[in-house]
Amino acid sequence: MKSIFMNSHKIIHSLKNKEFIKIIHKGDCFEAGAAVYAKEIEENIFLLFIILKDIDIENIQALIAHFDSFTSIGLKEPEQIMFYLSIKDKNDLHYFEQYLKASHN
Repeated sequence: MKSIFMNSHKIIHSLKNKEFIKIIHKGDCFEAGAAVYAKEIEENIFLLFIILKDIDIENIQALIAHFDSFTSIGLKEPEQIMFYLSIKDKNDLHYFEQYLKASHN
């Protein structure tokens, strides 16, 4: 269990180093206590990582979604979800990385 916990801290540290911004959410879009990190990847298109409050690798979600603005993340539902992944193990992270690399080509 400790290794899973440490991996989630590495993910959070990595997000902060890759210029993701922690979103303070007050709406009902995400579970109370969830840590939400977002980065704009195109105009009004955001890559989000949602880490639920118990910080367990089984409770990390990644999504690419369209919001009308950065400030609406967490307050309003996204206008469109273009990609969603529930990250359950390291293979899921690997597949997500490959998806991002393919989308830039």
